[in-house]
Amino acid sequence: MKVYIGADHRGKELEEYLYQVLKKSGVDIEKTSVPTTEQDDYPDFAFDVCKNVLIDKDNLGILLCGNGIGISIAANKVKGIRCARVVNEEDAHHAKNHNGANVIAFGGVSKEEAVNIVKMFLNTEAASEPRHLRRIQKIIDYERGTYNEL
Repeated sequence: MKVYIGADHRGKELEEYLYQVLKKSGVDIEKTSVPTTEQDDYPDFAFDVCKNVLIDKDNLGILLCGNGIGISIAANKVKGIRCARVVNEEDAHHAKNHNGANVIAFGGVSKEEAVNIVKMFLNTEAASEPRHLRRIQKIIDYERGTYNEL
């Protein structure tokens, strides 16, 4: 598993902090190559991180911006990505374990909260309960154009 992280100018400081903490704890992590400027656009970071997450089914992504909303919307436009905007550890757990999220997005939290959110996301088991898998599969099928709506 490799973790990709990206942030626009509003999340850059937190991105750097998380990158250093995760790298020191042995996480295989890579920063986006999109340059950060005061005039950058969050979709560019979302698209770059998400394209890399899709290289391997076990990869995960972390996206940061002012509040995580815009960047999560952009991420969810990438086929194969299920990005959840999270605000706490419980959200991070449910995003991965219930909803099959392969990317999380957030912003506006303390460094300590950010580390706890990310650790929860990375350490949570992927969805395995039949009801969660059924729901995730419906999303995948819809994205592929094969979902037979009720």
